[in-house]
Amino acid sequence: MTKKLWIGLAAAAALVMAGCANNASQTASSGSSSGGAGDKVSIMVGGLNKQIYLPFMLAERLGYYKQQGLNVTLQDEGAGVDATTNMLAKKVDGVGGFYDHTIAMQGLGQQMESVVSMLTTPGEVELCRNEVKDQVHSPADWKGRNLGITDIGSSTDFLTQFLAQKNGVDPTSIHRIGVQSGATLIGAMQHGNVDCAMTTEPTVSTLLATGSAYVLLDMRTAAATAQQLGGEYPATSLYMTTDYVDNHADIVQKLVNAYVETLKWIQNHTGAEVAAQMPADYYAGSGKDAYIKAFDSEKGIYNPTGMMPPNGPATDLKVLQAFNPDVKGKSIDLSRTYTDKFVQAAK
Repeated sequence: MTKKLWIGLAAAAALVMAGCANNASQTASSGSSSGGAGDKVSIMVGGLNKQIYLPFMLAERLGYYKQQGLNVTLQDEGAGVDATTNMLAKKVDGVGGFYDHTIAMQGLGQQMESVVSMLTTPGEVELCRNEVKDQVHSPADWKGRNLGITDIGSSTDFLTQFLAQKNGVDPTSIHRIGVQSGATLIGAMQHGNVDCAMTTEPTVSTLLATGSAYVLLDMRTAAATAQQLGGEYPATSLYMTTDYVDNHADIVQKLVNAYVETLKWIQNHTGAEVAAQMPADYYAGSGKDAYIKAFDSEKGIYNPTGMMPPNGPATDLKVLQAFNPDVKGKSIDLSRTYTDKFVQAAK
């Protein structure tokens, strides 16, 4: 499976260089548009209804895109790696995904950068089904296990492999299975297709409410993230190819303006106020009360400023260097994987 990941990313890079966009992965099946007559920009998000990606839809619901003179189309995709493939094939302009993809893709010769940081921690939780509670006490017990991730090449895949290796388990000895999130992940857990899975809210609350799973590890706080990953780990961001950023700086600035305002709004509002803004189907599985409780408990994951955490990129790089053959041993220029200039201008 690991081999499949790197072949897939390399193929994505080759598609761009050859101009073969028609062979890229399929466009997401659902999404939203802010409408209006402003500058058109398309963003593919690795799970629009996940709380870790809240700012993308919330900015639309609050009218911040229109205020900036933007006509933003949001497309939903189950995993950040697939969204990245679509961006490289020029099917979308940007990706709402984890910052670590910019590092991984630099290792493959593709230059992209985060223009605003939205999460200072991953917000990820490793859940295991109750049937293995006496057998799986930590990632050290993962050898030979089926482990759920959003997809091969996703950030949950990165983190799963790192946690395995950190705990003395060769990543090649675990079976990583793409189960995305929500109903598909819950079904995989309940039917025993995976023993454990990494996911976020509201899937975490939905699954725990059934009483069929337990928390193995939690990365929804800065302290817990540092314990598991060795430091702060910037996660959700808007990233785009450097070529797009250089040639559409005015549009990028407007987007960052909208997201900085959204991040400020999040800091000053409760889970109930957030839920009141979001589409009802975003919390249909967990229920509105659980969605609100989950947001209030993990509100600290959101970056209040949009600036890249100063020590974060080095942690992301260290994680990828531990197992990723296209990053390990290579000279990665972290200064080219993100920029704060748009956030600074927004402030």
